[in-house]
Amino acid sequence: MSMQAHVAELERRHQALDKQLKEEMAHPGSDVSRINDLKRKKLHLKDEITRLKGETVH
Repeated sequence: MSMQAHVAELERRHQALDKQLKEEMAHPGSDVSRINDLKRKKLHLKDEITRLKGETVH
């Protein structure tokens, strides 16, 4: 898998997590631990995407 394809896949997963997070937060009485877990996963993906994009620039 090329670097661009890998970054694109990570971005797709990031968007999917964002959608899940918004859906979870829309429900009254949402599971706070689930929301925090989704946020943590989303942040991890964002950090990885940023790191990989930084490597391609150098």
